[in-house]
Amino acid sequence: MPSAPRTTGRLSDRVREQHTAVHTLLNKGVGLRTIGRELGLARNTVRRLAHAASADELLVGRWTGRTSILDPHKPYLHQRWAEGCTVARRLFEEVREHGYTGGESIVKKYVAQLREAFPLGPPRKAPSVRDVTGWLTRHPDRLTDDQAQRLKAILARCPALDRTADHVRAFAELMNNRQGRDLGQWINGVQSDDLPALHTFATGLGQDLDAVVAGLSLRYSSGAVEGHNNKIKMLKRQMFGRANFDLLRKRVLLAARGRS
Repeated sequence: MPSAPRTTGRLSDRVREQHTAVHTLLNKGVGLRTIGRELGLARNTVRRLAHAASADELLVGRWTGRTSILDPHKPYLHQRWAEGCTVARRLFEEVREHGYTGGESIVKKYVAQLREAFPLGPPRKAPSVRDVTGWLTRHPDRLTDDQAQRLKAILARCPALDRTADHVRAFAELMNNRQGRDLGQWINGVQSDDLPALHTFATGLGQDLDAVVAGLSLRYSSGAVEGHNNKIKMLKRQMFGRANFDLLRKRVLLAARGRS
C-alpha cells in the first residue's frame, strides 16, 4: 500500500514551493528553460515539476511511496543534507552508525536524488574554534539566526561541549547579575561533571574564592587602578633608555593629573 505524501519537513515544503513557482510561470506562458534560469533549477527538475499535477505526486512515489530499508533513516539524511553534508560516503557511514544495515549503493542513489532535486549553493566554511568560542560566550540575543542554528547543530553532535556551554552560560549569569553567593554551587556543579578543562578553571577560582565572590557581588571595580597601571607601564616603555627616574616621575604625575 503506497504511503501518504509528506505534509511537513524542509524538503517537502521546498517541493511544494517549487511546484507552485513553476506552475505559476507556466500559466504565464514562460518556457521550461526560462523557468529553470529564473528559479535556479536543473532542466530535469523543472520538467518533473511541470508534469506533476500536484506536489503530492512528487512526494509520494519517488520519495516516500516505495518501501526501502533506508526509509527510517531518511529524516536524518534530510537533516544532514540541510546542514550542508552532501558527501554520500560520509552520510552512509553516519546512518550505519545509527543502525542502517543496507548497502552503500542505496545511500548513494538517494543522495543523487537529493542532489538533483535540491541543489545546494557553495558549501559553507566550517566554523573555527574561535567562531564557536565566540558563539558560546556571546549573549544569545546577539547571535544571528544563522549563528544560533549552527551552534545548536554543533552542540547536538557533541554532548561534552553542550554541557560545557551550559556551565559557561551559568557563569555568565553569575557575572551579569552579580550573584557571587551562588559561585560555590556553580563550582560544585562543574567539579561533579566530567569536563577536565573547566575543572582547571574552577580550581583556580577556589584558590582565591573570597576575592572572586566579592568581584561577582560588589559594585566596586579595580578597573580604574588597572587603567592607571597600564598608563604607567606605557610611559615606562616610551622612556626606556631615554631619560632618568626624575623625568619619568614627572610624566607619571602629569598623567595622573590628566595633563599627559
